[in-house]
Amino acid sequence: MGFVTLRDWRARSAALAQAAARAKALIAPALGLTEEDALSVNEIVCHDPACPGAETVVLVMRAGEPTRALRLPCGLDAVTEAEAAALAVEEAALRGV
Repeated sequence: MGFVTLRDWRARSAALAQAAARAKALIAPALGLTEEDALSVNEIVCHDPACPGAETVVLVMRAGEPTRALRLPCGLDAVTEAEAAALAVEEAALRGV
């Protein structure tokens, strides 16, 4: 891994924050979350050749329910409405709704 300047790190951090905010704006309504619920989205990169590369991990924290972890096989900047809808279906199945 090469040297990363502070300016580059800040630019990357700002870009990820914007992508996370956009992803949350797509995912939260699809899940039907309320103000009492919380949502966390993070992009992780797996360096194992068997991994898909960048993926998005979504933690759904509904009030009074256990936290559920869901994954999307794409980076934060690639999250779409269709993927948000698919997450909603997956999460509903996990909840038994």
